[in-house]
Amino acid sequence: MGKCEAVHSGSAQGGAQRCGRGLALAAVLLATASLAACVRPTGDFDRARPSVIHDDLMPRAGNEAARLRGDPVSKFNYTNDEKLLRNRGWTLIRPPWTKDWIGGTMVELSRTRVLPETEGRVPPDLYLIYLRSDKFRSSDARYDKIASDASGDAELVMPFCTVAVRVEKADDERLRVLGNKAVTTQETYDGAKARVWENRVMTKWVAQALRYRIIAYKKALEGLEIETPSRDRVWKVNNAIRELEGQVKLAEASCERGNRYSSDAPARKSRIYTGWGVERAPVVK
Repeated sequence: MGKCEAVHSGSAQGGAQRCGRGLALAAVLLATASLAACVRPTGDFDRARPSVIHDDLMPRAGNEAARLRGDPVSKFNYTNDEKLLRNRGWTLIRPPWTKDWIGGTMVELSRTRVLPETEGRVPPDLYLIYLRSDKFRSSDARYDKIASDASGDAELVMPFCTVAVRVEKADDERLRVLGNKAVTTQETYDGAKARVWENRVMTKWVAQALRYRIIAYKKALEGLEIETPSRDRVWKVNNAIRELEGQVKLAEASCERGNRYSSDAPARKSRIYTGWGVERAPVVK
């Protein structure tokens, strides 16, 4: 008997359903893998360029794959801030080396939800591999590249965090209304909870990607110090990485820029990265 056949008649229906979901998921993954053979197209300044495949077809397939995995999927329209959250977040979750098509494909499959967002991690070692493979006229240029990438990331952290805080506040209001008003349909209730889940997963993914970038930059610096030593450039790169680390810590401390009076009081922990929200029993039909 094949793997998809039920052994016991009592479990035949459940087995058929599980088999059907498995086959459907496999079909989705095969179809979208061929679509995502290249990374998300970009235009000027490496900004995402509109694409029917990446903006329409893959997200549709990804939503179906997410449902088959049992992940929440909301049909709600995005707010302006929710769109901005995803646009700004993409610049921080994609591979720092734009020619990294392997990491770029992984990120694109995760961005469109074909794969779980947590699978969109870009291996830190890839950054040094691509850095070494590119032809620079000067060995110092590789150090400058790391410093430039780290500094560029640092400038993007707080703008993203500002939007993330606004989205979190809107989600808190959404959950408050959901808990205080009678919801007429199960779809509305599920859609609201799913959108909050999606927003928070996006924010956590960006936080994870930033930590991986810091590791990638540090590993690249260590590799260059051995391969092409340049004492003059090491200080510059270390400063850029420390600046990025500082911005990430501020973001994790609820985007507060610290205590201007140098108080030792600890920064408040951001609820973006912890907790879920207001819970209540599902709608009874």
